[in-house]
Amino acid sequence: MKELEDKLTGLGLSQEQAQQAIQAVVDFIKAKIPGEYQGMLDQVMAGQMPDLSALGGIVGGLKGLFGDK
Repeated sequence: MKELEDKLTGLGLSQEQAQQAIQAVVDFIKAKIPGEYQGMLDQVMAGQMPDLSALGGIVGGLKGLFGDK
């Protein structure tokens, strides 16, 4: 996540603002995905590689995440 934070600070956000923006996005995504995938997101945010074997149904779980476009 350091790379994302660096990109956001490069756009003019303070380090604190960048961290808050990242957390806001993570919270938004976690609210939209099924509970069984939230742990995977936590692992990714911690810099770990989650077990991806359960990803078969994630595409269906993400439908509607960003609206009906």
